[in-house]
Order: sequence, then structure tokens, then C-alpha cells
Amino acid sequence: MGAGGRMCVPAAKNEQKKSNSAIQRMPYSKPPFTVGDLKKAIPPHCFQRSLVRSFSYVVFDLLFVCLFYYIATSYFHLLPPSLRYVAWPVYWIVQGCVSTGVWVIAHECGHHAFSDYQWVDDTVGLVLHSALLVPYFSWKYSHRRHHSNTGSMERDEVFVPKPKSKLGWYSKYLNNPPARVATLLFTLTLGWPLYLAFNVSGRPYSRFACHYDPYGPIYNDRERLQIFLSDAGVLAAAYVLYHVALAKGLTWLICVYGVPLLIVNGFLVLITYLQHTHPALPHYDSSEWDWLRGALATVDRDYGVLNKIFHNITDTHVAHHLFSTMPHYHAMEATKAIKPILKQYYQFDGTSFYKAMWREARECVYVEPDENSKVKGVFWYKNKF
Repeated sequence: MGAGGRMCVPAAKNEQKKSNSAIQRMPYSKPPFTVGDLKKAIPPHCFQRSLVRSFSYVVFDLLFVCLFYYIATSYFHLLPPSLRYVAWPVYWIVQGCVSTGVWVIAHECGHHAFSDYQWVDDTVGLVLHSALLVPYFSWKYSHRRHHSNTGSMERDEVFVPKPKSKLGWYSKYLNNPPARVATLLFTLTLGWPLYLAFNVSGRPYSRFACHYDPYGPIYNDRERLQIFLSDAGVLAAAYVLYHVALAKGLTWLICVYGVPLLIVNGFLVLITYLQHTHPALPHYDSSEWDWLRGALATVDRDYGVLNKIFHNITDTHVAHHLFSTMPHYHAMEATKAIKPILKQYYQFDGTSFYKAMWREARECVYVEPDENSKVKGVFWYKNKF
């Protein structure tokens, strides 16, 4: 999964295996390069989207989803009871991981990175996300605003950190191992549905914000019709699941579909959290923020073999924030091309994701400007009460 250690640009693989307890903060000054400079460094073919190649990933992932479903429903009941207790958790994990890959492809559709045809992207994205109970267009538009405002204390859409002064009174009582475990479990299991339904961990709005509300403050008048369509997609999927439960039983549905979906939701939250939460990453208020510095305020991670299963959304996220319409199958090549230009502005952390999750939950509690710094619009993660 990659050795524990924080670093900026790793020059070689053996450097990724060194443990480095010192945090090398990303520079917060305006970069000496432009987006145009980065784009010129990337081979032109990396920006080309192939409908056939993109669909091949959909087919490949769905074949594995069907294969695991077939094995579980056709053979698990033939196993001795003791082995079933092993087989089902294995099924949940592998099915959840592959289904997370399906989620990522729908995410590509939301960025118009799947093909050259917007209607194809939206159709594929709507079908795949609805099957995972995700309101496709609702998420697409809020996620687009996240990409437009990454790192902004006022306008970013997800995992927006709070200054110490805005933390709840109870926060200092949660900064201990037992409470941290409970908070992580709660976040990984319920964080995604709570974000969709109640905007938990999202940016504050002047009134109640919900991804299922076409008239909510997240969306403008041009987007409202598609929010209705997203809701219809989720309702259609829920209707199918309801009838499956009637035919097969609720326990069957939970085992075959429900638990893998929980794992998908957990990975989605974890991936997003670790991409934007790291002691080396700055956040900016309106006096300092600009798009390029905000887009660079993210970190690539190493999930081992899961990098491939998740279509490299984990270890090419910096490039994704810079060029979000680039298909995932070119992102590794693009990342290698821009790293020499980014230099210290590129952040990579090879710490195993489960160790990083615990470390970031412990160290990244709130954000504040450095006490002795003249620059008061740049915020860093801290944890001291």
C-alpha cells in the first residue's frame, strides 16, 4: 500500500518508502507557472476521449460485478455455515471495491471526461449513479462548484474545514482515540447520505440545502429540471430494490446489495476526505484564494492495488483538479509530465490509506492562520485545544 511518510515530489520509488515525520508544507505563494504551462507539458493525446475505450471500462467493471453476484447467489448457500461467515465478508469487500470503480466512471461522466458527446456522458452517468442511489445531476453540479472553488474557505462545497472559533463546544471531547474511532465509523457509514440529504460537511448556505431539492440554494434555475431527473433516477432504482426485497427478502437484498453499497459510500467519503485533508495543504480565504492555488491544494495518495480498481482517482487527483475533462486512463501519464513543473507544488503521500485516515483524523481538526505569519488569509490544519 505504500510506506508511511509525507513528502512532496518523490524522485524515485525508494524515496516513497522512507518515513518522514516532518511535514513539508506546500508553498502558498502564487506559482511561477500557469495552467497553460502545465497543459503544454502534457502530451496532446492525453486530452483525447475515446468512447470505445471508456465503455470498455464500464463493461469490464460490470462483468466483475455480475461475476461476484453470480458466485455469491449460486454457491454460497452450498458452503458449510462456518465458511459462509468468511465468504460473505469477502464478497462484500470485493463487490464494494469494484462498484466503487463503477462510481468513479459515473464521476468521469459528470466531468464530461467519458466521451466527446455530452448526452452519452449524462446518460451513462445517470444510469450508473442511479443504480448506486446517487442523484447524478444533483451531485454533478455541486461537484462542479467544488472544482471551481477548491481550497476556498467560503465557497468550496465539500469537507470545508472550520476555524477553531467555529467548532462546537463538544469538539475538544472528540479529540481522543475512542471518540475518533466513533467519529470515523459514523462518517464512513453515514457521511455520504447525510451530505446528500442535509449538506453535512458542505459549505454553509443561507437556508436549508439538500441535493434532492430542485429549488434548493445549491442550484440555479437552469439546473432545476435535471435535479428532478436525478430524483426520478434514484426513485426508479429504489422502486426496483423494493420489489427485489419483496421477491427475495430484505436480508437477501442487504447481503447482496446493501453492504457492498455501504462499502462504496465509505470509500467515496474516505477518498474525498484524504484527497483534501492533509497537514501540508493550505486553505485560503477570499483575500488569498485563486483558482490555481486552490486546485493545487490537494494530495495524491497510494491505495496499492485499489488504485487500478478505482481507475486511479486516488493517485492522480492533482492532475484531475487541474484538467477535470481528461479521461482517467491518461491521468498517470499527465501526472508524470507535470510533476517536474509543479515541483514543491505537487503533493504525494505514500502512507497506507488506513494509517493516513487515522493520522489525519487526529491532526487535522480545525484550520487557523499561523500565529506569527503576516499572511492571515492562508489557513493550516491544527489540533491543539
